[in-house]
Amino acid sequence: MIALVVLSMVGCSRNEPTAGAARSDVRTALPTKDVRLSTAQERVLASIISAPGALAADEQATLSFKVAGRLSLLRVDLGSRITKGQEVALLETEDFRVRLEQAGAALQQARARLGLAPQGEDDRIDINKTAIVSQAIAVLDEAKATRDRTLRLVREGVQPQADVDRVESAFKVAESRYQDAIEEVRNRQAILLQRRSELAIARQQLAETKLYSPFDGAVRERRATMGEYLTAGSPVLTVVRLHPLRLRAELPEREAAGIRIGQGVNVTVEGDVETYSGRLVRLSPTIQEQSRTLIVEAEVDNRQSKLRPGAFAKVEIETNSKSTAVMVPTTAIVTFAGIQKVFLVKDGSALERNVQIGRTVGDQVEVTDGLKAGEKVVVSPGNLVLGQKVKVVSESGP
Repeated sequence: MIALVVLSMVGCSRNEPTAGAARSDVRTALPTKDVRLSTAQERVLASIISAPGALAADEQATLSFKVAGRLSLLRVDLGSRITKGQEVALLETEDFRVRLEQAGAALQQARARLGLAPQGEDDRIDINKTAIVSQAIAVLDEAKATRDRTLRLVREGVQPQADVDRVESAFKVAESRYQDAIEEVRNRQAILLQRRSELAIARQQLAETKLYSPFDGAVRERRATMGEYLTAGSPVLTVVRLHPLRLRAELPEREAAGIRIGQGVNVTVEGDVETYSGRLVRLSPTIQEQSRTLIVEAEVDNRQSKLRPGAFAKVEIETNSKSTAVMVPTTAIVTFAGIQKVFLVKDGSALERNVQIGRTVGDQVEVTDGLKAGEKVVVSPGNLVLGQKVKVVSESGP
């Protein structure tokens, strides 16, 4: 057994140079490739603060009916796009129409009791010209005339003094009836106002059987089904505004000094290569004691509805301070298995170097580690491999 182990170790040691030589032969066998070089340049860029955040709808509302009833129609569903003022749901209306007719009839009756036409919007009246008050005025005038005549006849000795008490009592009764008539008319006026209010309420309740969207957006959740009896205030739909979105992020305390309302932000989400723009609109007045962070909120443009509320996002805030950065063309970066690298040229052969990259500005990308300003990198290396012979056909940069 010991002899077998020794023989296997000897065999492996003999094969290793052979494998290395084979790889070298493969590189040597590759044809010389023409390459273009670009010089890594140092540029002054505005400082960027990066932080994780979360997107949320700028407005969210749970829609419900103000009146109770059976849901007869639901015009939208989960994900449906809606516009402000759009009708989204409807209750059965028969009961509400009957109540409206009943309130209208009661109003007509109240107008008729005041001597007004059953139909009309003008409720003004002359109290003294109403039937009940006119009758009371006539009785009062008669009682007054009888009293005056009796007093004159008593003074002349034609009638006895006892008749004075009788006519005075009759006059006071007529006066009281006149006041009662005025109060009755005012009471009928109050009833008329009440009936008109009841009609307005019945008309409003009929209008409340329709549910409208309060803003442009989309349906986040459907919470009722057709045929279901809903009490007043029962949730029917949850809707959200999709533009603009609100982004909430927490920035380290050390970066808080450079943050101002109105600063531009760039937002990216996982799985989407596009960058979305926005601006800071709200800053917390205090630093969070537990995390030592500043809470900020930004409005993010989402006219195309590509972003979704609730998604995690990465936010970059451009501050007023400046910093230097090493920049190379974005086409010079090669990514393999999650590792970024660039190719350089040394002694006519390709040389690999791992790098770390930062932000992208136009067609240039920041290299934060692994490369110095002035070094030349291969642009668009394609399938270039380590050690392959190259021929420089052009160079750009200083």
